[in-house]
Amino acid sequence: MENETLNRDIAEYIDHTLLKPDASFSDIQKLVAEAIEYKFFSVCVNPSYVATCAELLKGTSVKVCTVIGFPLGATSSAVKAFETKKAIDDGADEIDMVINIGALKSKKFLLVEDDISEVVKAANDKVVKVIIETALLTDEEIVKASQLAEEAGAHFVKTSTGFNGPGATLEGLKLMGSAITNKMRIKASGGIRDYETAMKFIAAGASRLGTSSGVSIVNHQKGTSSY
Repeated sequence: MENETLNRDIAEYIDHTLLKPDASFSDIQKLVAEAIEYKFFSVCVNPSYVATCAELLKGTSVKVCTVIGFPLGATSSAVKAFETKKAIDDGADEIDMVINIGALKSKKFLLVEDDISEVVKAANDKVVKVIIETALLTDEEIVKASQLAEEAGAHFVKTSTGFNGPGATLEGLKLMGSAITNKMRIKASGGIRDYETAMKFIAAGASRLGTSSGVSIVNHQKGTSSY
């Protein structure tokens, strides 16, 4: 897997991410400039910056990803659906939504699946990634949440917001992989800050990485920088 990845640019795996609440317009401009320079798959930003990123990235191959119900997942399904539609109208290409974690823990599985389904419908065929927040879940809940994401029609299941607990773990990612079919993909996010860690998650089955450390990861692969 590593040799295969080295034949590709690791940048193709990376959603270049800036979700801090104090991110300024100039921070977003810098994020976009880096994404263009390093040819990251996408930028991942809060919904209020989607239109700005879509305009700045016009004519490039870099996609715009945004987050929905972030970071708690506790807003209503109707609000998540509205937020999704607005983000797509503003130019979002991909949607990363947070599940209703409390409902999952309460074993209200139909509610969880319907919550995801409402976002998938509102996304109108755009890629939907479902953040299950593995750090807050038991092994059984990780498996169930991953299955529900697939049953609801999502395209990816994603480990973490990066705002609760340690973020992505290899153990959690492998559990997610065991629960889904090959129609689904996995995004690892939260705590991926160096090239070696990124490679481990790719080798374990991640098709996408969410990280704010993409520049240093790519520079390490190219041999132009060290930590």
